Amino acid sequence: MILKKRISRMFLSGFFCLALLAGCGSEGNNSAEEGKNEKAPSAEADSLQEPLDSGKQETMGSMENIGEFAMEDIEGNSFTQEMFADYDLTMVNVFTTWCTPCVNEIPDLQELSEEVKEQGVNIVGIVLDAANGSGNADPETVEQAKLLAEKTGAAYPFLIPDAGYLGGRLAGINAVPETFFVDKEGNIVGETYSGSRSLEEWREIVEKERGEAVP
Repeated sequence: MILKKRISRMFLSGFFCLALLAGCGSEGNNSAEEGKNEKAPSAEADSLQEPLDSGKQETMGSMENIGEFAMEDIEGNSFTQEMFADYDLTMVNVFTTWCTPCVNEIPDLQELSEEVKEQGVNIVGIVLDAANGSGNADPETVEQAKLLAEKTGAAYPFLIPDAGYLGGRLAGINAVPETFFVDKEGNIVGETYSGSRSLEEWREIVEKERGEAVP
């Protein structure tokens, strides 16, 4: 069971402030029952609780569509919404570098990404703490993310959120990790999953979401 602890921390200045109310634990992944859905964080997901105060929330992304954006990954490669068209379904995993449940599931997500590519399913990560409120990359956190990718063997993209997206789709996130799915038209489809999962649980979820999203 992941132990909760109270953390006070301010980050993402400019557009908003996120107060970290519950800390990371150290043991295993969350169960599907504990972490799942309805936009509500599991009792064991790391909480990001504080309303976002941004005048740009409507500019990029919503709860229905991924919106237009131009992000870079932690290696400096460009990633836009057009890349979703290359796959029938894309699994978007939002996480932070300091979140133990997030980090623990990355090796499973890498294995999953290798398994589902041939089924037309892609996986991308968004490193929520890798940018400040102006959408500028935080160099220290980006380096941490690079080390994390190397340590966990992650080869799928780790994206740095831009300013508009921080005030758009990501503004609805109140716990990490959070995972949602996007079809090739850029529509956010299926359920949103709060909390980490085992590899087998993710396999079942991807199969379910792909079956509903792909004709």
